[in-house]
Amino acid sequence: MEKIDLKEMKNIRLIALDLDGTLLTTDKRLTERNRTALRAAAEAGIDIVPTTGRISSGMPDSVKQLDFVRFVIAANGAQIIDRTDGSTIFRAEIPWEEAYGIMEHLDTLPVIYDCYMDDLGYMSQEQWDRIEEFAPNEYYVMLQRRLCGTVPDLKEFVRTSEKGIQKIKFFFKDMDLRARQLTELQERYPQLIVTSSIVNNIEINHPLANKGEAIRNLAAHLGLDISQTMAFGDGLNDISMIKEAGVGVAMANAWPEVAECADIITASCDEDGVAQVIEQLLQ
Repeated sequence: MEKIDLKEMKNIRLIALDLDGTLLTTDKRLTERNRTALRAAAEAGIDIVPTTGRISSGMPDSVKQLDFVRFVIAANGAQIIDRTDGSTIFRAEIPWEEAYGIMEHLDTLPVIYDCYMDDLGYMSQEQWDRIEEFAPNEYYVMLQRRLCGTVPDLKEFVRTSEKGIQKIKFFFKDMDLRARQLTELQERYPQLIVTSSIVNNIEINHPLANKGEAIRNLAAHLGLDISQTMAFGDGLNDISMIKEAGVGVAMANAWPEVAECADIITASCDEDGVAQVIEQLLQ
């Protein structure tokens, strides 16, 4: 881990944590060392904020059960939830008409896709049946089926619901096509955010639905300056908060683009990289 300047960290009052590949190990565990470090930080008066591409209901039980966590940033920043009363203090959603048009385009590609609406996941039944073809491993088969309910036709469900969409995400088998689409989709939809959280997916969000904007909004809600925040991440959807936070921390297993914009590189998610930084912070 790179040497940390403790002077820069002495006034941290909010820690935003990506989950998969960051706080959680490769096999999706919350280690005891990380759990202990988070609790110690909370007891020192620091808000611990899970900041995930998942909907809040899709967080693992090990994170949901952290009784010192009050706020959750979900769906890449599309929603900030206060767990004390279940209220939403920030929301940024893609208008349903725009989401419908995106799905029409996705139907021309060899992908499967879903969307989040009202903190629930939805997927067409025909595509849900094909999850095993596209999931990178068995864990994601399980996760996708747990997060998404099925509807006969997702586009029509979006059209008839007429509700804002928190996130659209889709999965590829062809990694070269995925790489091209990361660029082409941003050009096609410059008004939206095109990013990724796992090796074979792409995600589309409202322009204000990014983790950096979310921690800025939450800090303001708590009366904090952005310099009093710290963010940990590993994926492309973490770049905005790594840049925005007072101290941005990339995991050793982070994408190169994430590491380039971080203030600190810590150990990997399988080596308690989160705990290593927090333990120094609390010294």
